[in-house]
Amino acid sequence: MSLHDSIPLLVVLSSLVPGIIIFLLAEEQRTTRTALNLASAFVKLALTGILVWGVGQGRRYETRLPFLPDADLLLRASPFSMLFVTLSAVLWLVTTVYAVGYLEGSPHRSRFFGFFSLSVSSTMGVALAGNLLTFLVFYEMLTLSTYPLVVHRGTREALCAGDLYLRYTFLGGALLLAGVAALYALVGSLEFTEGGALPQPVAEQHRSALIVVFVLLIGGLGVKAALFPLHAWLPVAMVAPAPVSALLHAVAVVKAGAFGITRVVYDVYGVRLAHELGVTGPLAVLAATTILYGSLKALTQDDLKSRLAYSTVSQVSYITLGVAAVGTLSTIGGIVHLVHQGLMKITLFFCAGNLAEELGLHRVSELRGVGRRMPLTMGAFTLAALGMIGVPPLAGFVTKWYLGVGALEANQPWVLGVLIVSSLLNAAYFLPILYDAWFGEPTATWPAASGRAETGLFLLLPPLVTAALCLAVGVFAGTPLSPLAWAKLIAAREFLP
Repeated sequence: MSLHDSIPLLVVLSSLVPGIIIFLLAEEQRTTRTALNLASAFVKLALTGILVWGVGQGRRYETRLPFLPDADLLLRASPFSMLFVTLSAVLWLVTTVYAVGYLEGSPHRSRFFGFFSLSVSSTMGVALAGNLLTFLVFYEMLTLSTYPLVVHRGTREALCAGDLYLRYTFLGGALLLAGVAALYALVGSLEFTEGGALPQPVAEQHRSALIVVFVLLIGGLGVKAALFPLHAWLPVAMVAPAPVSALLHAVAVVKAGAFGITRVVYDVYGVRLAHELGVTGPLAVLAATTILYGSLKALTQDDLKSRLAYSTVSQVSYITLGVAAVGTLSTIGGIVHLVHQGLMKITLFFCAGNLAEELGLHRVSELRGVGRRMPLTMGAFTLAALGMIGVPPLAGFVTKWYLGVGALEANQPWVLGVLIVSSLLNAAYFLPILYDAWFGEPTATWPAASGRAETGLFLLLPPLVTAALCLAVGVFAGTPLSPLAWAKLIAAREFLP
């Protein structure tokens, strides 16, 4: 194996190996653990940069490892995989900085950061998977590595949340395994292929079987993607520490599900065959239902993290809706929302964590006047919330513009109606928070900042960086280096050639 072809494997190993080492560190080895975390994050970012540059130039990077008879573990860097890898690498670095500050003085930090690194390795494996078998292996590794993070605090509430998380994700894993096994029985070793991997004779002879397999695959992936009614684990998992919530919602778990759904539609079935089988229409309706349901549930939540969790249920389904709408522009909108939602949602959870840690605020009803006590934190929260609503020129506006125009392009105007209603609901559950935070009278006397700028630097800097990115990817969406430009490259080169 050449160094060139080993880079995808090195991307996975750059967090896997440090994670194993971190498990062996004593709790008091704080400096060593922090240095190892940050160094591995920077190495991963550098390797990702090499892959992005090479893939952009049309180069091929592929690591193939023997695994089962006639079935290899395959890691391959493609334009779509690199969008997810880059998002994960950037946000892992930012979340690592935040987690170091958040867990200062907490017990079991070596255990936390060990599993934290393993979950990122699993996410990278999901992103770089070149076939369904490799995807399945890393998808299940992601479940096993994130469970200890959900139950990290060890409270009764955390253990109950972890139990529910395992019940749902193991069910999803079983459905996915059944779907993958059925496809392998029909086709053999199945690699992700531009335009779809299913041979035409199989598509013609096994139409009913392929519809059933599609339902199994989407059911398995829909658990992590939080599609209704498979979403119930996500709000409950918010008992986890704020860095874990950020990881689940913006980088790892829900994105793995949405990413997998996109792979199935475009790189396994192919969009034409999926449309001919009649499965994209029901998938679009399911995504639209999830969008509206999540928004309506968010309206009723007083707990801030629960409100953000139901917002995630809604927002992640924009990706599935864009993919299922089967239009060029809607596809671009769905793809780019993989990045845009990640940036906006991680900002919101960072800010929620700061409010909880610094002032003990957990409920929406407690946030009156907090913008005057923590203006930088609430400024970052405001940018991300307005982006979720779709206010220009923020990231969310770009997503909704492409989804809406793409729906009209694909002669599906009902999708535009869903986007309008969803945006109104987004405004209904975010704007009251912003109004109360900036203009409401405080209901309590909060402690002073103790000479700090609102909170510790490691807690304050990450949401400011991600909020700035929410603004930058919207303002500079038309530039060649934007996520939108890369999404257009994916659509042109990989999904809709």
